[in-house]
Amino acid sequence: MQTVDKATWLARIHCESGQQKDHTKAKIVLLGILSLLLIDRPAGLAFAGESGPTPLPIGASAPDFCLPGIDGETHCLKDYGASKVLVIAFTCNHCPTAQLYEGRIKQLAADYRERGVALVAIQPNNPNAVRLDEMGYTDMGDSFEEMKLRAAYRHFNFPYLYDGETQKVSRAYGPSATPHLFIFDSERKLRYEGRLDNNPREPLVTSRDARNAIDAILEDRPVPVAKTPSVGCSTKWLYKEEGRKEELAEIESKPIQLQPANAEELKNLRRNSTGRLLLVNFWATWCGPCREEMPDFQTIHRMYGHRAFEVVTVSINYPDERPGVLSVLNKLHATSRNLILGSTDIYPLLAAFDADWNAAVPYTMLIRPGGEVVFKRQAKINPLELKRLIISNLADDDYLGHQAYWQTHSER
Repeated sequence: MQTVDKATWLARIHCESGQQKDHTKAKIVLLGILSLLLIDRPAGLAFAGESGPTPLPIGASAPDFCLPGIDGETHCLKDYGASKVLVIAFTCNHCPTAQLYEGRIKQLAADYRERGVALVAIQPNNPNAVRLDEMGYTDMGDSFEEMKLRAAYRHFNFPYLYDGETQKVSRAYGPSATPHLFIFDSERKLRYEGRLDNNPREPLVTSRDARNAIDAILEDRPVPVAKTPSVGCSTKWLYKEEGRKEELAEIESKPIQLQPANAEELKNLRRNSTGRLLLVNFWATWCGPCREEMPDFQTIHRMYGHRAFEVVTVSINYPDERPGVLSVLNKLHATSRNLILGSTDIYPLLAAFDADWNAAVPYTMLIRPGGEVVFKRQAKINPLELKRLIISNLADDDYLGHQAYWQTHSER
């Protein structure tokens, strides 16, 4: 992620905006700087000195580490002492840029393993510092248990270590973003630091910087380019937990709404002319499985709601049971779009949405714009499977290549 010194940033703004006759120019300069810095789209803007430690300098010795791996073993720096080259790749689950690089990291590990190169991935993020709206491109967060799930789903062929609790190792290395690579020679001196290659979109890659560095080290040549910028999601240091708390407080401050729905409105819901991907869940206060899975729908709403996606809950309770329905929604702080049947003649209303449905709940349907049904289930959902289905059906016009990543199954 690109950074800029905060003092320089403020001085530049002050210099321009201090000239009262030229406010327009100041705004243009500010917008220009923002456009350069907002490369890390799903993550936040970072200032140098505020976003974490400085990356390890070229020529420095590899900081020691002993970290838990997803394989149940503890991995230490000394375990890789026999390797001619050691690649430390800082990466994570939630970041879409890191996701697009997973296949390339796997290929790098496979291509160089027989040449004495070891690749170790470290997840540096504090999972509690990742905001829900930063998880709009992922099926899961960055906890240790979730790392195990991602590695199994994508068949990682390298050690995947967790440093999210204390971040002691990550602070010693200083990754500014994920992914961020550090490549060491046989004496464990840093020879390369930065990106894997020069474009997250693999077909557009013209410079394979990490491979060039590894080849140079193996051939005892100078590394052609020893330091490169690393575009990705900013490292989620411990102090960023405050951002997550602020997000949750903002959610808690939003009003809960519950609107009645008639037959025509339910027909329109099923047709889905909204231009968004719709997740519709029918439930009732007296339905135990419905109540159990309601928190999952709110998490999904908070993760993907800022994209072209909407969660709609429909209570099949009678209209005069509205207070009880609101009570449940308030306890969940359900800020999704919430409907309740507008009549006691419930069967025609339910048939208006789906004539083939036998009216049992919970009942969930995922509908593409235009009305195509990509998922429906008359039972409890599997939240992880549903999240993967959602992001594989969300248009990626703001992050091209991401939808294809999720449409590719785990056997890749």
